[in-house]
Amino acid sequence: MKFIKPLILLLLLISAVGCSEDTIGAFGNGTITGRVVKDGSNEPIENVKISTNPASTTVFSDADGNFILKDVPEGEYSVQAQKDGLLTKFEGATVRQSAEVNVIFELKPQTANNRQPSAPEAIFPEDNATDVDVSLQFAWTSTDPEGDDLTYELELRNDINNSVLKFQDIQDTTYTVNGLQNGLKYFWQIKVTDSVNNPVLSKVYSFETSQFPKTRYYYVRKVSGNNVIFSSDGAGGEYQLTSSSVNSFRPRKNNATNKVAFLRTVGGQTQLFTMDPDGSRQTQITNNVPVNGFNLEKIGYSWIDDGTALVYPNFSKLYKININGGGNELIYETPNLKFISGVAVNEVNKFITLLTTNVNGYDGSVFTIDYTGNKRTTILDNQKGAIGGLDISVDGKTLLYSKDISEFENGNYRQLDAHIFSYNFSTGRTIDLSQGKPSGFNDLDPRFSPNEASIIFTNTSNDGVSPINIYMVGVNDMNAESQRLELFQNAFMPDWE
Repeated sequence: MKFIKPLILLLLLISAVGCSEDTIGAFGNGTITGRVVKDGSNEPIENVKISTNPASTTVFSDADGNFILKDVPEGEYSVQAQKDGLLTKFEGATVRQSAEVNVIFELKPQTANNRQPSAPEAIFPEDNATDVDVSLQFAWTSTDPEGDDLTYELELRNDINNSVLKFQDIQDTTYTVNGLQNGLKYFWQIKVTDSVNNPVLSKVYSFETSQFPKTRYYYVRKVSGNNVIFSSDGAGGEYQLTSSSVNSFRPRKNNATNKVAFLRTVGGQTQLFTMDPDGSRQTQITNNVPVNGFNLEKIGYSWIDDGTALVYPNFSKLYKININGGGNELIYETPNLKFISGVAVNEVNKFITLLTTNVNGYDGSVFTIDYTGNKRTTILDNQKGAIGGLDISVDGKTLLYSKDISEFENGNYRQLDAHIFSYNFSTGRTIDLSQGKPSGFNDLDPRFSPNEASIIFTNTSNDGVSPINIYMVGVNDMNAESQRLELFQNAFMPDWE
């Protein structure tokens, strides 16, 4: 019995030692391997941070997207793949002693769960609105679920041509568009993007602009460095007819065809165009033989043949061209190679009045020719100073023109004291109509009113830099300064039909 108790204690000790060695030996290490690729394309992703929970080793994927975590104690792990710009992803892994477990991560962009903005909805103009002004502020609404910054694009089309207007990078839900055409149906659509998802389009909305009002005055203003043609009803309504992105000038209305001719710079040359009174259907008439002379902004041209053709100068030559662009023909050439700088036609008596100058715009002569080019009457011959602004009364009896009576000449074609004169073809009498003009100012570009009881003209300081304004005055009141009525400020090249 004395030996039994020590024997039992010895056996218990051996058993305890054996159990302790089995428990320690069961917790060995394993390995986690894997690869990180882009979701959808399986392209490898480098420098992705790989870690585990519970924490063990942290590594980064190599250029091929591969990674390896060594000596990871066996157990259950959540493996994490993390990189800026990508959505973090977790994968489960069971690590066994001396074993390798492989994990594949397919990572998506951080914006993958970003939702697109709502389709824009029109606020103004309402769909199918009518009598809409040609200058209007579009308004719409759109929201984004994540509150992302939104950028819009407005697209406009009309129902008469293939012209498309696009206004991009709009940061607000309103946008003002000027210079639409009257009497047209427009279609508009808004595109919105959150810079994450594909752009979202609104439905296509439509509206109709108001009909163009009747206007009689045409003139030019400088806008963004270009000449731009406007019209006015004389009661405060003003309408821009040509774009400020191109240089358009010298409008001339013809009532027989209800067309407005004008000049425009195209590719460094000056060409004749026509358009409807509302500015629509702008059509280039000349091509191979452009308008040219000593100063393109001083050159005149005229309607002829009841509005079916135009006559215009090209240096020393006078051409006629049909308003469809055909039939271009030379009808006169100056014998002394002087430049033709002004043209006025009288349809009743079938004659053309010409102003010719030297290359500097001086040494001016004014005379008439018939439609076949034969010279008839000389009004001015080899005059000093600047001459311009030819216009003939409907009955062919009176010619208007301007002349700088100071006879000043310089390289900038500056005028010091330009007056408007009338010349009577029947009597040969010339009358100075600007004796009531303020001292230090120039009267220029005279045109008869439709009933020829008044004259429209421009007046400006002779300093050469002051604004030019358009005035009207009765023919019999030209010499009374108090009777001059200012019509339009900062405007020039008037026409009144």
